[in-house]
Amino acid sequence: MYRAVGLAIWRAGIDLSNEKEVEKVCKNLNIGFMHRGEEIRIYLGSEDVTEAIREPVIDLVASNASALPIVRKIMVGLQRDFGSEGKLVAEGRDMGTVVFPKARHKFYLDALLEARVDRRFLERQKNGVPISREKVREDLIKRDHQDMNRSVSPLRPAEDAEIVDTTDLNPQQVVEYMVKKIGITGG
Repeated sequence: MYRAVGLAIWRAGIDLSNEKEVEKVCKNLNIGFMHRGEEIRIYLGSEDVTEAIREPVIDLVASNASALPIVRKIMVGLQRDFGSEGKLVAEGRDMGTVVFPKARHKFYLDALLEARVDRRFLERQKNGVPISREKVREDLIKRDHQDMNRSVSPLRPAEDAEIVDTTDLNPQQVVEYMVKKIGITGG
């Protein structure tokens, strides 16, 4: 959702220091999710922005926007609205600490920096984004620093979250591990 906000702000050409304009964009957003097979697509209004929000420029715009108290306030409200509709699996940098602090199951997924760099670099290559591995590394370090040191909802594991080192796990193995821990059975 923060990436969608970042994309909307970036497309509108709004300076993040202009809080009134940022707030206006956030309040007028229509963010939605739709299943397409096994995949969840992200929409701004009727536009599928699933790929657009993964552009490198959006990484830092979303991180910078997410540090703004007004953005966090509006997004947390939207996220809680989604959660009020029933059972939900949510992922994000403050899901267990701020958005859903009373969630029954919390996992904090972590991995060594170089594993994360490799994953993001391969994702960028797969999507045809021309970027060097070193630039991916620099961007991840910068984003992590910003997110861990922001004054509102800093990135940190919830006290009651299980920390899962995903360095040597693929996405399917991570899901299987969490499903087993939660105790979900069946197909």
